[in-house]
Amino acid sequence: MAIFRSTYKKLSDEDLVAQLAIKSSDKALAELYKRYGHLVFGTSLKYLKNKEDAEDITMEVFSKLTSKIQKNEITFFKSWLYQVTRNECLMKLRKKQLDTKEIDENVPFDDQELSEKMEKEEMLQKLELALEQLNEEQQLCITQFYLHKKSYQEVSSEFEIPLKKVKSAIQNGKRNLLLILEQNEK
Repeated sequence: MAIFRSTYKKLSDEDLVAQLAIKSSDKALAELYKRYGHLVFGTSLKYLKNKEDAEDITMEVFSKLTSKIQKNEITFFKSWLYQVTRNECLMKLRKKQLDTKEIDENVPFDDQELSEKMEKEEMLQKLELALEQLNEEQQLCITQFYLHKKSYQEVSSEFEIPLKKVKSAIQNGKRNLLLILEQNEK
């Protein structure tokens, strides 16, 4: 039985996400866009400082949303969506940084240095993909602790997670990241 458009407005985020996890639903996706499109755009604008880039990231996030939902178990949709948006922005900034670096023709070309930089970039991409495979709490705690340089206490206070749980999430997240990376190497 089809759910009518007005019924989608009444569904909780969890119900919409559950529907998208089972099968692709344009109406469920449209409702999530109505609810959170402005938040994704605002987050993107904060990171990218460019309206057009923020609009591109917003469309990119929502175009990939169904497949990402189907691959992940989501407990808190809003914070998960923030992390997805943030990761997309960071990847765009990293790519933009690589694209805008100019090569000085007077400096001798160093194959080994280029090779090392390419390996490092490849490893960062693998790490980002592995990070997306962690559960939401581990993902949040690791990104706040390592990327935003926040202390255990700051993460605990800001996200209202008990301090022991933050420490545990970071420790378990690091171990899981290592396992995922090792598994992907096989």
